[in-house]
Amino acid sequence: MQRNDSANTLQLAKASGFALISMSVIIVTVITQAFRVPPESRGQLRGSLIIHSGIFEAIGVISFAFVCHHNSLLIYGSLRKPTIDRFSRVTHYSTSISLVACLVMALSGYLTFGDKTLGNVLNNFPNDNLMVNIARLFFGLNMLTTLPLEAFVCREVMNNYWFPDDPFNPNRHLIFSTSLVVSALALSLLTCDLGVVFELFGATSACALAFILPPLCYIKLSKKSSKTYLAMAVVAFGCTVMVISIIKTTGKMAMGTGEPVQCS
Repeated sequence: MQRNDSANTLQLAKASGFALISMSVIIVTVITQAFRVPPESRGQLRGSLIIHSGIFEAIGVISFAFVCHHNSLLIYGSLRKPTIDRFSRVTHYSTSISLVACLVMALSGYLTFGDKTLGNVLNNFPNDNLMVNIARLFFGLNMLTTLPLEAFVCREVMNNYWFPDDPFNPNRHLIFSTSLVVSALALSLLTCDLGVVFELFGATSACALAFILPPLCYIKLSKKSSKTYLAMAVVAFGCTVMVISIIKTTGKMAMGTGEPVQCS
């Protein structure tokens, strides 16, 4: 079983490498094509970049982008020499690179389109822009390479929870994989608004994984100290962001006050 997991992780590493190339293409496209955007497509920069009415939804989206706790054990096991120091170095480097990429992407998009910035910034660009269309293709391919990694983790959890002592079963493997892919496809076909999807999942799963569950585990497993109160404060912050974001996002969906979207 361990040999099979290592082989699967090695195959997923190739998909992750392609996803990294895709994101690089998208970032370069947004930066370079921002100068070619017609004046009528540009919006106004209003208020502060940080303090904004959608700050709680933004925290959820950012958390969704950085949450990778569920992949930690797989990443640790994929190291040639798995040690805590090497794992710490990998996580710090990768998180720092992701932070720079997110900041470059976000600032380039918002400084170009202002209050007209859509949830998917590629939709702000004209449809006849060849380089942007190539970036859209890479974005779709990036989603195809991201889904197997997430499905791999979810499938492993399902196997370990329901069939912890059973040997590998190809039929069960096929059923779990197909169910995960089909359910993800069905949900994706129900909406064209990528921003609302990010906000909703950021408000629920991302806030729980980033701000609520880890400090709760720390409080449960460690002795009471000054850090315990800090962990409680993080839990309170996560719960606040979760509740406010869910209320605002569901209200936006119910009232239809979100950004205009068009399926294409």
